[in-house]
Amino acid sequence: MFEQIDPNRIQLNSSGQLRHFLTTEGLSRELLTEILDTADSFVDMGAKQIKKMPLLRGRTVVNLFFEASTRTLSTFELAAKRLSADVLNLNISTSSTSKGETLKDTLMTLEAMHSDMFVVRHADSGAAHFIASQVTPHVAVINAGDGRHAHPTQAMLDMLTIRRHKGNFEPLTFAIVGDILHSRVARSQIHALRTLGASEIRVIAPKTLLPRHIEAMGVKVFTDMRQGLKDVDVIMMLRLQKERMNSALLPSESEFYKLYGMTTEKLAYAHPDAVVMHPGPINRGVEIESAIADGPRSLILDQVTNGIAVRMAVMSMAMSGQVVEKQTQQPA
Repeated sequence: MFEQIDPNRIQLNSSGQLRHFLTTEGLSRELLTEILDTADSFVDMGAKQIKKMPLLRGRTVVNLFFEASTRTLSTFELAAKRLSADVLNLNISTSSTSKGETLKDTLMTLEAMHSDMFVVRHADSGAAHFIASQVTPHVAVINAGDGRHAHPTQAMLDMLTIRRHKGNFEPLTFAIVGDILHSRVARSQIHALRTLGASEIRVIAPKTLLPRHIEAMGVKVFTDMRQGLKDVDVIMMLRLQKERMNSALLPSESEFYKLYGMTTEKLAYAHPDAVVMHPGPINRGVEIESAIADGPRSLILDQVTNGIAVRMAVMSMAMSGQVVEKQTQQPA
């Protein structure tokens, strides 16, 4: 575990602009809205004949993934390339860190290669904050998921998907369903939804998959799926984090699906216009029924598309914030 550091001491520059993106917690509504507005302008780029813009031309982005990932890594890589950056994907399992080199040694080596941005995914909470506090000031750090702590770009692509389909957050009731205990996504979603003014946020899970004192985050807790889903507008399913479970927290996957899996029957308890989301990868028949995952009320593929746009927005904003910070520190 890495020591937790106040993220807003390091993720904003002296002008209040993003220079790292480590967590949604503590960021202002104005800044989250700026991320969404910037991402909105990038959403349709994939449909254009020329899918590149020069915002990161000449910059080097290093994807520093200490955990396996397909979706997150590929969308970050594509986002960086659409911004015209040079991209290096570092496979940590075969890198020098597995041969005894420390994380700090690896960072110093990458800095010596004149890297401009690290996109970091790590199994330990606080890793991205640690790296942001240790790297030289001109290197932007984007948190691509750290332990159980935060996954801010996933939360913001969810926010963008909701805004594009539902408009304002204020009148909406949200339900986050599943493995709340181990989910960095859920924590980032809750912080973002509260900041953006969501009317009500519910979490639905068995008691064994609920963190202690989760109510302190400003959510309503339900252990009954049908009660928790009553009249909600947006349902945000979570993946069972089996790799993070240290004990038998569930009797079986089939029992979990029976009680907490998203089925057509359970969806009927929500608002008639309710939409369903999932950060992926989907465990069909465990967390969600295929008829819903592939159905007209599913926004899962929209989340993937919007993920590229959000990551483009965050990367371009953080690099811009780094440039401004560097300029303000130069002697007159």
